Amino acid sequence: MDEIVKAAMAKWPNVPHCYGWLALDARGNWRMRDERSQTLNLQGDPIRNAALLAFITRNYLCNEEGCWYFQNGPQRVYVDLEATPYIANTTVDGGFTLQQAFTPELAFLDPQGRLQLSSGNILAQLDDRDLALCLPWLTLGEQPVSDEALLQWLEDASTPGELQLRPPGMPGLCVEVQRCEEGQLMREFGFVAKPRQTTS
Repeated sequence: MDEIVKAAMAKWPNVPHCYGWLALDARGNWRMRDERSQTLNLQGDPIRNAALLAFITRNYLCNEEGCWYFQNGPQRVYVDLEATPYIANTTVDGGFTLQQAFTPELAFLDPQGRLQLSSGNILAQLDDRDLALCLPWLTLGEQPVSDEALLQWLEDASTPGELQLRPPGMPGLCVEVQRCEEGQLMREFGFVAKPRQTTS
């Protein structure tokens, strides 16, 4: 967290939290959601300013309840998550990145074809535009997996062989891929997709 943010929090400790105005979409775009966007359930406008994006990234945190937020000076701005708290992309050398280099420890594939990667308590869904690039990195029983075999693996838990992800830019890395259902990882990793103020 930036020192200027810490100082603002100390100076103004009781600023009300903000909900619904900031979102992270499934392709890693930060979006501002004004009243119209919220009312019409629109994604909102993508944030393009590089300095603001870097500021959000440096001050992006999670509370004890699994709600992710951007600490904007003294104000906590809670984030609506379209997918996961982080979005991963592939790199030109065949690896993965969030805002920095990222080494997954486990991977998950759901029936909708969404690939999600985890390392410790970090969960990142892969940008769907990068999925086609990653499919050749999958092996089943240590052999390249065809589209048909991959679909069978997804549909039938008794399919023999272990599905693994072997990114070419990470020599020696072999990541186990597990089946998952929609919403399963949100529960297991304990994050809240749409934080909202509770009324007492």
